[in-house]
Amino acid sequence: MNVKVLLLSSLVAAGLCLPGTVGCGQPGTPQSASPKTEIALPAPKTEGEMSLEETLAKRRSIRQYQAQDLTLEQLGQLAWAAQGITNERGFRTAPSAGATYPLELYLLTKDGVFRYLPAGHKLQQLSDQNLRRELAAAALEQEWVRFAPLDIVITAVYERTRRRYRDRAERYVILEAGHVAENILLQAVALGLASVPVGAFSDEDVSKLLGLSPEEAPLYIIPVGVPE
Repeated sequence: MNVKVLLLSSLVAAGLCLPGTVGCGQPGTPQSASPKTEIALPAPKTEGEMSLEETLAKRRSIRQYQAQDLTLEQLGQLAWAAQGITNERGFRTAPSAGATYPLELYLLTKDGVFRYLPAGHKLQQLSDQNLRRELAAAALEQEWVRFAPLDIVITAVYERTRRRYRDRAERYVILEAGHVAENILLQAVALGLASVPVGAFSDEDVSKLLGLSPEEAPLYIIPVGVPE
């Protein structure tokens, strides 16, 4: 992905912090982060060549990928499937209890670490370092995390949901992470890609790697790539 061509102005944090959207939970940033910049993503497609039934039938956990970078269109489509805004009221592709939207989406590629911004359908670059090797180490040395051209990390800021639902919040947030993960897995199939959900990792190590605040917790790692 050539981020230089698509480089926009530096992030103005106050202008992006909207209720229930990225940034309001004040997530952290990776160490040695480059200045935060935004990358416009191509408009997501809402019609595809593969039916939902076919994606369900073809979905499998696949751990071997070709050494082929994903396109910006593919990155954007996967991010939109996970957390994209689908109407003028700000509702997203995955259901969220009370539309509290506690989840954050990070994309790790050879070009660095990016956070998905649903408002505006953009990526915010947090670092220009390739941290997939370190992410794999945090994931108990699962090599598919290291060699996948894309690793998607789903994190949660529980307080966004806890303010409304209190003791039920943890359950609702974890359920939402499952909704988002399934969207990613099925979208990958529709794009001719392979993926695998990974739940075995050190929360502490992943949090440190991504520079997460104490209020933000990693829930899922999903490697994605062209199947070998």
